[in-house]
Amino acid sequence: MINRRQLLLGSAASLMAASLKPEQARAQTAPDNASTEASASGIGGHPGVITPNGRSLGWRERNGVKEFHLIAEEVEHEFGPGTRIKAWGYNGGTPGPTIEAVEGDRVRFYVSNRLPEPTTVHWHGLLLPNGMDGVAGLTQPSIQPGETFVYEFTLRQHGTFMYHPHADEMVQMALGMKGMFIIHPREPDPEPVDRDYAILLHNWAVHPGTYRPDPAIMQDFDLWTMNSKVFPHIAPMVARTGERVRIRIGNLSMWNHPMHIHGVKFDVTGSEGGRWPRNQWRQEVTEIVGVGQARDLEFIAEPGDWAIHCHMTHHTMNAMGHDLPNTLGVDQSELAGRIRQLVPGYMPMGEHGMAEHQGHVDAGHMTGPDNTMPMMTGQGPHGNMEMGGMFTLIKVRDEEPGEDPGWYQAPEGTVARRVDSVPDDLPS
Repeated sequence: MINRRQLLLGSAASLMAASLKPEQARAQTAPDNASTEASASGIGGHPGVITPNGRSLGWRERNGVKEFHLIAEEVEHEFGPGTRIKAWGYNGGTPGPTIEAVEGDRVRFYVSNRLPEPTTVHWHGLLLPNGMDGVAGLTQPSIQPGETFVYEFTLRQHGTFMYHPHADEMVQMALGMKGMFIIHPREPDPEPVDRDYAILLHNWAVHPGTYRPDPAIMQDFDLWTMNSKVFPHIAPMVARTGERVRIRIGNLSMWNHPMHIHGVKFDVTGSEGGRWPRNQWRQEVTEIVGVGQARDLEFIAEPGDWAIHCHMTHHTMNAMGHDLPNTLGVDQSELAGRIRQLVPGYMPMGEHGMAEHQGHVDAGHMTGPDNTMPMMTGQGPHGNMEMGGMFTLIKVRDEEPGEDPGWYQAPEGTVARRVDSVPDDLPS
């Protein structure tokens, strides 16, 4: 039941929100149901964005303004079975939910701070009034723990954008505070897409046996993620044969990532600058997505299970030891026997490469430190995949694939196979 006092307070809050000036982010009480209306499958005549392992942020409309509620808070996060951390994120997860809106929309964001330190939200790449830019101390006061601020502005562009704090960035972003912000064009696309995916790249330093990311690490990260998951725990992207697929990739990690898609030549069609004119599109098979950048990659789906991954090879593996001696070609058998006398079960690795690592782990012969992912993992239809990190699959089928259609059944005669001999007359 709503009593008279609650009714008066609610009316006052509505009037106050409606009268807010757009020049400055201000403290304001967030409505309890500011994000209860879920995003539809399409928005503004465009297909809704699919965020693998994530979701889009709900919103409601009030007097012609779309209202959203972001909650900055500590969250429990799992990269995959075996590694859980205490992260910082938005609305219960990292990355935060994807924001979707349409060019020309008036938007209002209530941002509640449930962290133990001040924060803000910077709308990365958006054109907006200076006081809404979210830089602590420069364009607004910091949002103190327990406070709610409101941001309000009109969307003046379209494209692939991001959001993140501009307060204690080194810590807050390292702990997972980030998200995608997709603004659909007001006018229909001349070449519309059938499936629209959003991927946010990030890196993490989770030392063996620990449960909080280390924000002081600059290069030697343990985990490289897509939407804060590692392979094979990153949901596949699916499509039907012949569909136009767009993958929006944002990078808020500490490295540039050459993103490679197997099986197609994709068009690079846009960025945080929006969808480019058709004559500016270019065909690639690998595209570097720089730190703080976004790129839109579009292609016509071909049947199969195709890999998409960063082409920095250490970024497609999980926790690895660094600064270790190079053991390639080194016979360690005698030394291993002596070590096993002190450490039963010790197994040397690396004399003939690292492929054996996954087999040992999968068989239970080797276990790592607490809360540490295996370096290589993933089982495919033909055996060990020996991957991790920034690697996942695009699964394309002739029929509607659903969430995950299983493994591709290749037509007979189209799979590489073993032969017993090499023709004698082949040149070398």
